[in-house]
Amino acid sequence: MTVKTRASILAGLGTWLPDRFVTNDELGRELDTSDEWIRSRTGIGRRHVADPGTATSDMAVEAGARALKSAGQDRADAVVLATTTPDRICPATAPLVAARLGLGPVPAFDVSAVCTGFLYALVTARGLIATATADSVLVIGSDTYSRILDPRDRSTRAIFGDGAGAVLLRAGGPEEPGALGPAVLASDGNGEELISVRTGGSREPFRAESAADADPYFRMNGKAVFRNAVERMAQSSRQVAEEAGWTVDSIDRLIAHQANLRILYGVADQLKLGRDRCPVHLDRVGNTAAASLPLALADAVTGRRLRPGHRTVLTAFGGGLTWGAAALVWPDVQPA
Repeated sequence: MTVKTRASILAGLGTWLPDRFVTNDELGRELDTSDEWIRSRTGIGRRHVADPGTATSDMAVEAGARALKSAGQDRADAVVLATTTPDRICPATAPLVAARLGLGPVPAFDVSAVCTGFLYALVTARGLIATATADSVLVIGSDTYSRILDPRDRSTRAIFGDGAGAVLLRAGGPEEPGALGPAVLASDGNGEELISVRTGGSREPFRAESAADADPYFRMNGKAVFRNAVERMAQSSRQVAEEAGWTVDSIDRLIAHQANLRILYGVADQLKLGRDRCPVHLDRVGNTAAASLPLALADAVTGRRLRPGHRTVLTAFGGGLTWGAAALVWPDVQPA
């Protein structure tokens, strides 16, 4: 196989969710909200929350180990971790994950593209394989959003949950099932304020003398995000389908970032795809940010809604603003 013919094959899939989950009724007892209010606006019924001793790296290790098991492998040549909630600002979390998985001194680095992070990491990993820098790459999405949510903000606490998901990519031929096909990634930094954590970076560092004015919590302009998410995910999904040589109506499954039920169905409706082709997982886990796509894939496979041979489009939208999509024919892979 020459470098020119090297494709990236999705060979393994693993996920991990914290044991504890918080229902809408539980949130309602803490905040001015209700199960009906949350479900009608988001479609979410509960979300998993990591215990205080569990960090992003812990969940990433669990999901990564399961992806390796699913692929029948015990190692990978590189690790790309998508997260907005790293264990620390410095260093990156991926090297720790690689070390704990026993992978040795492999290249390992973080990718930050918020809810589009997994797609960015997936395409980055494909580049490592295409250039023969690696023969296999563990791509992980892991986020503990419960750490950055304002405990008084019902709009964000109702939406976000914690979790991790991973896939193993390996080098193979472009005609193999599971070969990652066309992909598009895009961004618009003019919308950075729509999804952000204001305090804590170099623009506005956290300082003791200005703590009263600091805002270390995740904030989101829901209405503007909704409009952008539907438009951008539909646009990128249509583009990768066309580049794959598929008509939009021949897409068997649209695995979209599980942000909000109305957004998911809005994308399907814009594409004129039946909503039954857009599997829903967020009702049980909420928006798990970078972990959303692999968790949704695993749930669809387990529920037999995603089967080998299905023409599949992955799409996501997140802070940055960032968005993208990728196409592949789903292989015979079972999540671990």
